[in-house]
Amino acid sequence: QVQLVESGGGSVQAGGSLRLSCAAAGYSVNRYCMGWFRQAPGKERDMVATIWSIGSSTQYADSVKGRFTISQDNTKNIFYLEMNSLKPEDTAMYYCALLVTLYGSCWRPSNEYNYWGQGTQVTVSS
Repeated sequence: QVQLVESGGGSVQAGGSLRLSCAAAGYSVNRYCMGWFRQAPGKERDMVATIWSIGSSTQYADSVKGRFTISQDNTKNIFYLEMNSLKPEDTAMYYCALLVTLYGSCWRPSNEYNYWGQGTQVTVSS
Protein backbone atom coordinates (compact mmCIF):
# COMPACT_ATOMS: atom_id res chain seq x y z
CA GLN A 1 0.00 0.00 0.00
CA VAL A 2 1.33 3.38 -1.02
CA GLN A 3 1.87 5.76 1.85
CA LEU A 4 2.76 9.43 1.57
CA VAL A 5 3.65 11.45 4.64
CA GLU A 6 4.22 15.19 4.46
CA SER A 7 6.18 17.25 6.94
CA GLY A 8 7.84 20.62 7.20
CA GLY A 9 4.88 22.96 7.31
CA GLY A 10 4.65 25.81 9.77
CA SER A 11 4.17 29.51 10.25
CA VAL A 12 6.51 32.07 8.74
CA GLN A 13 6.51 35.74 7.95
CA ALA A 14 6.24 37.01 4.42
CA GLY A 15 9.54 36.70 2.62
CA GLY A 16 10.52 33.64 4.61
CA SER A 17 11.22 30.10 3.48
CA LEU A 18 10.05 26.60 4.24
CA ARG A 19 10.93 23.19 2.89
CA LEU A 20 8.20 20.58 2.73
CA SER A 21 9.06 16.90 2.58
CA CYS A 22 7.01 13.97 1.37
CA ALA A 23 8.20 10.53 2.40
CA ALA A 24 6.86 7.92 0.00
CA ALA A 25 6.69 4.19 0.57
CA GLY A 26 4.91 1.10 -0.64
CA TYR A 27 5.27 1.42 -4.40
CA SER A 28 7.54 -0.43 -6.79
CA VAL A 29 6.90 1.33 -10.07
CA ASN A 30 9.51 3.62 -11.58
CA ARG A 31 7.22 5.65 -13.82
CA TYR A 32 5.15 8.10 -11.88
CA CYS A 33 4.38 11.73 -11.31
CA MET A 34 4.74 13.33 -7.91
CA GLY A 35 2.78 16.49 -7.36
CA TRP A 36 2.41 19.11 -4.69
CA PHE A 37 -1.04 20.61 -4.34
CA ARG A 38 -2.44 23.22 -2.02
CA GLN A 39 -5.88 24.11 -0.79
CA ALA A 40 -6.86 27.26 1.03
CA PRO A 41 -10.12 27.43 3.02
CA GLY A 42 -13.10 27.76 0.70
CA LYS A 43 -11.01 27.23 -2.42
CA GLU A 44 -10.29 24.36 -4.75
CA ARG A 45 -7.24 22.16 -4.48
CA ASP A 46 -4.73 23.45 -7.01
CA MET A 47 -1.54 21.99 -8.35
CA VAL A 48 1.58 23.85 -7.33
CA ALA A 49 4.40 21.78 -8.80
CA THR A 50 5.04 18.40 -10.28
CA ILE A 51 7.98 16.19 -11.14
CA TRP A 52 8.24 13.25 -13.49
CA SER A 53 10.19 10.25 -12.26
CA ILE A 54 12.02 9.69 -15.55
CA GLY A 55 14.40 12.55 -16.16
CA SER A 56 12.97 14.65 -13.30
CA SER A 57 11.27 17.20 -15.53
CA THR A 58 9.31 19.73 -13.50
CA GLN A 59 6.36 22.06 -13.94
CA TYR A 60 5.10 24.89 -11.78
CA ALA A 61 2.04 27.01 -11.34
CA ASP A 62 2.62 30.55 -12.58
CA SER A 63 2.01 31.89 -9.08
CA VAL A 64 5.04 30.06 -7.67
CA LYS A 65 7.50 30.05 -10.57
CA GLY A 66 10.87 31.33 -9.50
CA ARG A 67 10.02 30.92 -5.81
CA PHE A 68 9.27 27.21 -5.36
CA THR A 69 11.40 24.23 -6.35
CA ILE A 70 10.28 20.62 -6.46
CA SER A 71 12.90 17.90 -6.23
CA GLN A 72 13.30 14.26 -5.37
CA ASP A 73 15.84 12.12 -3.58
CA ASN A 74 15.47 8.78 -5.31
CA THR A 75 17.73 6.99 -2.88
CA LYS A 76 15.41 7.83 0.01
CA ASN A 77 12.07 8.09 -1.83
CA ILE A 78 11.59 11.57 -0.46
CA PHE A 79 10.21 14.50 -2.40
CA TYR A 80 10.70 18.10 -1.50
CA LEU A 81 9.08 21.44 -2.12
CA GLU A 82 11.46 24.27 -1.37
CA MET A 83 9.45 27.45 -0.89
CA ASN A 84 11.17 30.83 -0.86
CA SER A 85 9.93 34.42 -0.80
CA LEU A 86 6.70 33.24 0.72
CA LYS A 87 3.64 35.44 0.47
CA PRO A 88 0.45 35.52 2.56
CA GLU A 89 -1.43 34.14 -0.45
CA ASP A 90 0.69 30.98 -0.20
CA THR A 91 -1.15 30.14 3.02
CA ALA A 92 -2.87 26.78 2.56
CA MET A 93 -2.82 23.11 3.39
CA TYR A 94 -0.19 21.49 1.20
CA TYR A 95 -0.51 17.92 -0.03
CA CYS A 96 1.80 15.61 -1.92
CA ALA A 97 0.24 13.14 -4.32
CA LEU A 98 1.40 10.31 -6.54
CA LEU A 99 0.17 9.39 -9.98
CA VAL A 100 1.23 6.06 -11.41
CA THR A 101 1.45 6.51 -15.15
CA LEU A 102 3.42 5.37 -18.16
CA TYR A 103 3.56 8.88 -19.54
CA GLY A 104 5.21 12.02 -18.27
CA SER A 105 2.19 14.27 -18.57
CA CYS A 106 2.05 15.23 -14.93
CA TRP A 107 0.09 18.48 -14.99
CA ARG A 108 -3.35 16.98 -14.36
CA PRO A 109 -6.39 17.63 -12.18
CA SER A 110 -6.13 16.50 -8.61
CA ASN A 111 -8.75 13.79 -9.12
CA GLU A 112 -6.41 11.96 -11.47
CA TYR A 113 -3.79 11.46 -8.79
CA ASN A 114 -4.04 8.06 -7.16
CA TYR A 115 -2.48 8.49 -3.74
CA TRP A 116 -2.42 11.36 -1.26
CA GLY A 117 -0.73 12.36 1.93
CA GLN A 118 -2.54 13.82 4.91
CA GLY A 119 -1.36 17.36 4.28
CA THR A 120 0.78 19.89 6.11
CA GLN A 121 -0.29 23.44 6.95
CA VAL A 122 1.65 26.44 5.73
CA THR A 123 0.74 29.84 7.15
CA VAL A 124 2.41 33.02 5.94
CA SER A 125 1.78 36.22 7.86
CA SER A 126 2.26 39.71 6.50
